[in-house]
Amino acid sequence: MKGTDADQREQDQKSPQFVRINELRPADSPRLNGIDQAHVRRLAAMYASLPPVLVHRPTMRVVDGMHRIGAAELKGLDAVEVRFYEGAEDQIFLQSVSANITNGLPLSVADRKTAAARILTSHPSLSDRAVAAHVGLDAKTVAGVRVCSAAGSPLLNIRTGVDGRAHPLDRTAERMHAASLLASNPDLPLRTVVERTGLSLGTAHDVRKRLLRGDNPVPRSRQSTGAAAPATEPAAAPDDSPAAAAPEPVRPAPAGTQPPVSPRSRAPLDTLRKLANDPSLRHSDNGREFVRWLHSRFIVDEAWRKRAEAVPAHSVDAVADLAHHCSEVWQRFADDLAKRRHAPGTQIAEIRTTQPTRR
Repeated sequence: MKGTDADQREQDQKSPQFVRINELRPADSPRLNGIDQAHVRRLAAMYASLPPVLVHRPTMRVVDGMHRIGAAELKGLDAVEVRFYEGAEDQIFLQSVSANITNGLPLSVADRKTAAARILTSHPSLSDRAVAAHVGLDAKTVAGVRVCSAAGSPLLNIRTGVDGRAHPLDRTAERMHAASLLASNPDLPLRTVVERTGLSLGTAHDVRKRLLRGDNPVPRSRQSTGAAAPATEPAAAPDDSPAAAAPEPVRPAPAGTQPPVSPRSRAPLDTLRKLANDPSLRHSDNGREFVRWLHSRFIVDEAWRKRAEAVPAHSVDAVADLAHHCSEVWQRFADDLAKRRHAPGTQIAEIRTTQPTRR
């Protein structure tokens, strides 16, 4: 029986009904010039073929159809055919603009821009494309309206798209986390990176390509600014400062969050990036193979700290021995390179950052 009642209410909502005009509240219209009397007279001449007026049932406010109501009054009618809308009250203006875009007297460009500014004020999390779909403008025009209307307002990192889903604007922290994962394990499947960081598959693929080219994992146009920057890349302290002499201890991140890349890890990451960008390595098969080999064996503090939690108590000594062995092998590698540097007649150029070759 309950299902039957719900079906009946849904049918009542879809079926037009006659409502007295004096029971309706005027629309919160997006039209800056109000009712166009010439248009009302045109509608009165064809009144029998007009669609029902759209009315918000909880408030009885007209959503779309004020010109049709004017035409009914011009013909001496005291009731109009209506179709009810049951949405939330803060959606009335959105529905009103959308309805006026798709039928009836077209809104002027000024009407649409004013409506866009109002929607951006009441729904600042809507994306430019979502607002553009409501007001009938292109997304670039809405973006320009946003710049003017949002002056002095706090910037939001989340936008709700046309698909109704929330999309973050700034993915700097997630990109840096993905870079850390891929640097410590270059063979890590991209879908695993997606699961751990929340990035899209395409963005994870972009981070991997940037690392292989030796580029910053965050595009220059999307690098965090202002208050968001310290979360992923705090400023380096001068060499003679207390911070340089005694680095701040790494504290575990709260549950459910990913720690930012530490300053100790960023320096080796920068070195690895410079090596990958070195023309003498990039332009030879042996050099590229060496860089790939180095990527697969590179590890940052964040990586081993996360892996350490997986070591069972009875295997701690065995894993520690393996770590010491790897450390000793790397030390012998470093000593051999040092001997090559100081060998007579050997000149090793300093690694410098170069711009990636554009093909």
